Amino acid sequence: MTDTAPRPTLEAVAARAGVSRATVSRVVNGGDGVRDVLVERVRKAVDELGYVPNQAARSLVTRRHDAIAVVVAEPETRVFADPFFALQLRGISKELTAHDNQLVLLLTEGRDDHARVGRYLAGGHVDGALVFSLHLDDPLPELIQRAGIPTVFGGRPGWSGDRQGVVYVDSDNRGGARDAVRHLAALGRTRIAHITGALDQTSAADRLDGYRDVMVDADPRLIAEADFTPAGGERAMRELLDRCPDLDAVFAANDLTASGALRVLRESGRRVPDDIAVIGFDDMLPVAEQTDPPLTTVRQDIEEMGRLMARLLLRDLDRGASHGGSSHGGSSGSAADGTPSSVVLPTTLVRRASA
Repeated sequence: MTDTAPRPTLEAVAARAGVSRATVSRVVNGGDGVRDVLVERVRKAVDELGYVPNQAARSLVTRRHDAIAVVVAEPETRVFADPFFALQLRGISKELTAHDNQLVLLLTEGRDDHARVGRYLAGGHVDGALVFSLHLDDPLPELIQRAGIPTVFGGRPGWSGDRQGVVYVDSDNRGGARDAVRHLAALGRTRIAHITGALDQTSAADRLDGYRDVMVDADPRLIAEADFTPAGGERAMRELLDRCPDLDAVFAANDLTASGALRVLRESGRRVPDDIAVIGFDDMLPVAEQTDPPLTTVRQDIEEMGRLMARLLLRDLDRGASHGGSSHGGSSGSAADGTPSSVVLPTTLVRRASA
């Protein structure tokens, strides 16, 4: 059996650097008041010895765990099948990694999971939470508020009650939808249908409102509800063809829904875009560029949304630390007093062959 070398201690770093243990502790834990020349000596000693701070001890000093919970209010099967979540998680992960924070992923399959997530967040394991894909009847916001940790939401919150201090990152869903439908109308299409997303989510409701802003007198039969999935797009497209066989365009609430709709149109012998033009929403390249034909869609920067969520939360945590306690930020990204505020990102219509 090989002997394991003892882990370098704070005292060993102090001896190597020729400074006090307290000075090493301040440098390692990010404290102020240490001259630059001493900081460099301590960091050099840390590197030479391979010293790794004890996280439990460090947390006692900094009151930070350097861990962020990412709560996705969807079941595992949905999260790992939809590239939207991969893009948003990638943006979050990049930002947290750049600031040496760990990502703790929490998914919710049902009501029992909500209670479990609430208990975990209240248990002091993480510094804050990033939460997205909420549904209107979701108990998570109340559980998170009860946990009392700084939180940034992905998407405009839609629950009732006190929203003061709520920080979120979203895209201009309503404006993007208007651009999509106006483009279809500019092509001379008059029977423009809409396949919605899950209407218990604000993104889907906002995109439906954008459609209605342009199609003010649209036949109600031209609207079919779906759920942001390819299967939902297939079902809704079949319903629309049965109800309105003379439709000449479709705006789908996301690219996955549009991909399902395109499949049904192809099976029914409808030519895209000659007979029916199709536009999606998201511009997820693994989907939009692989459909037949390639999909015209509304681009939102999903990865950047994730990065901004993490950035706003970390800014809130840093601000709370500098004020001796946690803060809960309250549109551009930062209020005059430094409190993080909500951000709504613009969208862009990306033209390809489907419309």
